[in-house]
Amino acid sequence: MTLQDEVARHYTTAGLLDRIDAALKQAGADPAHPTFDDLSPVDEFHTGGIEATTHLIDQLEISSDSIVVDLGCGLGGTARHIVHRYGATVHGVDLTRAFVEVGRVLNDRLGLGERITLEVGDATDPPFADASADLVVMMHVGMNVADKPAIFAQAARLLRPGGRFALFDVMRDEGDEPLVFPLPWSGEPAISHVEPPSVYRRAAQTAGFEEMHEARRRAFALDFFARLRERIAAAGPPPLGIHLLMGDTASEKIANYVANVEAHRIAPIEMIFRKGAA
Repeated sequence: MTLQDEVARHYTTAGLLDRIDAALKQAGADPAHPTFDDLSPVDEFHTGGIEATTHLIDQLEISSDSIVVDLGCGLGGTARHIVHRYGATVHGVDLTRAFVEVGRVLNDRLGLGERITLEVGDATDPPFADASADLVVMMHVGMNVADKPAIFAQAARLLRPGGRFALFDVMRDEGDEPLVFPLPWSGEPAISHVEPPSVYRRAAQTAGFEEMHEARRRAFALDFFARLRERIAAAGPPPLGIHLLMGDTASEKIANYVANVEAHRIAPIEMIFRKGAA
């Protein structure tokens, strides 16, 4: 079994759409006609959810004419956020067929099917044309990709001159101790490929990118999960959330993630790169 197969299997959970629909009903929403806000708790499968997405995306220049590629799009939450906020066109690709299939249904329910296309595929070999995008985004994907240079090479291929590549990944922090598993992106070390920021910078430089921005978001992550714990302690776990995407070990994965961040083994980091002129 290839790494890609192992990653897709890790993220695949049975009956995902049915569970999302049941959670929407429990939350008082209409599954057949959800709003963008209804879906937000499950849409953003990365540290900080919609807060983190907004923080990164708002630093970019996006308009209704923009063409965006989302590498490792998951359920399409980031794509829907970009379309909802800016009216752009987004093409997403993800290894996990269940995510793509559910994401397409959610797009149609929100009336965004004409603005968003989601495809099953590999972020290191996305099925989109050369120089077809103004922006490439990637949210918490690199941890499952061993070949970081391939990601940057593909982003460079997809972007027009001057285009941006914006990413938000979990990376190695100051500590060099082994990570505690399971984690949201991996139940075991074999499919976890967390690297320090320097690996990303080297891959970017080789691919012809100039780094425009870098921010370590460790404090934000710890604050986000502290607030989440407080809400759960006060009102119990919400019916709809990213726990639906992580199976029975969701609470253990999140606890281990927070513990690794607290121990400075890992930290979520955002980076924005610019492709050089032709």
